[in-house]
Amino acid sequence: MSTEVLRRRPRRSARTKAQPVVALVLVAVLVGLPMWLVVVTAGKPQGEALTPNLDLPSQWQLLDNVREVWTRGRIPSGFFGSVLVMVPSVLGVLLLGSMGAWILARRSKRRYAVLYAAAISGIVLPPAVVTVVLLLRQLGLAGTAIGMIGVYMGIYMSTVIFFVTGFIRTIPLELEEAARVDGARPLTVFVRVILPLLRPVLATATILICLYVWNDVFYAFFVLGGRLDTLPLNLFQVASAGLYLNNWHLIFTYVVLMSLPLLIVFVVAQRKIISGITSGAVK
Repeated sequence: MSTEVLRRRPRRSARTKAQPVVALVLVAVLVGLPMWLVVVTAGKPQGEALTPNLDLPSQWQLLDNVREVWTRGRIPSGFFGSVLVMVPSVLGVLLLGSMGAWILARRSKRRYAVLYAAAISGIVLPPAVVTVVLLLRQLGLAGTAIGMIGVYMGIYMSTVIFFVTGFIRTIPLELEEAARVDGARPLTVFVRVILPLLRPVLATATILICLYVWNDVFYAFFVLGGRLDTLPLNLFQVASAGLYLNNWHLIFTYVVLMSLPLLIVFVVAQRKIISGITSGAVK
């Protein structure tokens, strides 16, 4: 029996040592190669970028491409529009979604189970874009930032409720009862007791929703209709209009500029984000 264990140990140790290497290779292939393709193509002149490849440019002209895209692609107005839509959408859906999830998690009656099922149905049921656009036109919100914020909040409310409801059910009910005994009202209990404990799950939801909203072009195209600039919408409109036809170096430069803001935010706040996510494991 001991000899079999000794024979198995080298195999297991070899597998253990090989796992990080395999993981690094997969990350380099699946993430590194696309990023390298985007960066090197953004730094090439037009002639070398007609057929995007992994080769280095003969002469880097990334700054020249950035200057041209900055003006012709309306980067400042697109950045302002994206922030104007994303920040209220994320904050609103996290706040309202977590409040609704708290109520659904603490109610055990059958009608609340039906409400929960209806609330998370948006995860699998796509929104009716035509109906949404017609409704916004009737309300006078089509082509406005408020209308776009409402659409994003409606789309991602189900995601927040799904994540937060399951997390709240792991929080001991005695914490809320102790706060109520001290005279705290329901809103005070939520803000001072429940909301601080939701940081791990809200951090995860924030990352997902920020990525979805920042890179969205489908819903923005139908709801905004070009009346408000956003970075993905500007890229789509400029490329489809033929301005950057076969100008892959400018298109990839736009992609780099569009990705930088969120990348910088995640790099600066990565410790807080990771600590918020991992703190749920030791709650």
